[in-house]
Amino acid sequence: MTVETTPILLDIRQDVALLTAALMDINSVSGNEAALADAVESALRTIPGLQLVRDGDAIIARTELGRPERVILAGHLDTVPLPSVEGSLGTVPATWESGVPGTGNLYGRGATDMKGGVAVQLALAATMFDGGAEPGKDVTFVFYDHEEVEAVKSGLGRLVRNHGHLLEGDFAILLEPTDGTVEGGCNGTSRFEATTVGEAAHSARAWMGSNAIHAAAPILSRLAAYEPRTVNVDGLDYRESLNAVKINGGTAGNVIPDRCVVEINYRFAPDKTPDQAEAHVRELLEGFDVVRTDAAAGARPGLNHPAAASFVAAVGAEPKPKYGWTDVARFSELGVPAVNFGPGDPLLAHKDDEHVDADAIRECLRALRSWLAD
Repeated sequence: MTVETTPILLDIRQDVALLTAALMDINSVSGNEAALADAVESALRTIPGLQLVRDGDAIIARTELGRPERVILAGHLDTVPLPSVEGSLGTVPATWESGVPGTGNLYGRGATDMKGGVAVQLALAATMFDGGAEPGKDVTFVFYDHEEVEAVKSGLGRLVRNHGHLLEGDFAILLEPTDGTVEGGCNGTSRFEATTVGEAAHSARAWMGSNAIHAAAPILSRLAAYEPRTVNVDGLDYRESLNAVKINGGTAGNVIPDRCVVEINYRFAPDKTPDQAEAHVRELLEGFDVVRTDAAAGARPGLNHPAAASFVAAVGAEPKPKYGWTDVARFSELGVPAVNFGPGDPLLAHKDDEHVDADAIRECLRALRSWLAD
């Protein structure tokens, strides 16, 4: 039997920094986004002039003002898991460093990645029809689930499959944390498993077997010696990285391991396709059994598009490359030029002391509201 629950009430007209704290207080670790999605949907349904579509824990809300240009503002609802270190500030519920709500740094999971950005989306939606001050562009707001996990679970990917026509637009802004600077494009990302096989034996008679963990040493040596490249793409320098991120092998303390798997993550510049990135990894690890387990293409900057150029000019800061993968890549695949722009330092994302300054959220809202009004 399904138990119906009353959605949490969000005041999306309150100060945007306080709204961020309210969003952070709703635990939405990937796979647990339903309560937050319900709250966001309920809040959006109070705004006349928005057309809503709900798909799982993802929501699309669109204006239909007949403007010649449509802008997409997108953000994910989920966060990475809560810190495992007892006493960490980057947890749930949120806390204000100053002790005064709305002042100074706001600590908690999702502060930068990316409930500050989601709060800006909601604040824009709440006030864009106030006092007849309708935006100069039609706007599509997208809120989605499962961004912080493997690509096959992506809520935005599901929206593309099920409602792709509602994601058409001239320009998209993903409100990932960028410290208030436009970040163009993004690196691609791929995961691989390199496996070595040995022969099990009692560790007291190790010579009767073959140690698969020892056999993996050359894999680690090649990765440790690898020098990542910096690639210029359309005027922005993208730094790559190629690293072992996990290793698994062995069955017991007295058994020579017969299998070892090294998990590898490659962040590659957007001048490459996932297949080209795979070929590069296979070349480096020639002689080993390598299997690609996940991949997502990057996105070129797209800053030469007129809408992107006008937005960069409005923000007024020199654009930078996005080193991490973001969903601008999905919009790029749809033919929609996209950039990252949101409050908070991206270097604080996923950290145990994740936090964002209240004024940074307010400034992001101000910049977007001003640009949308033109």
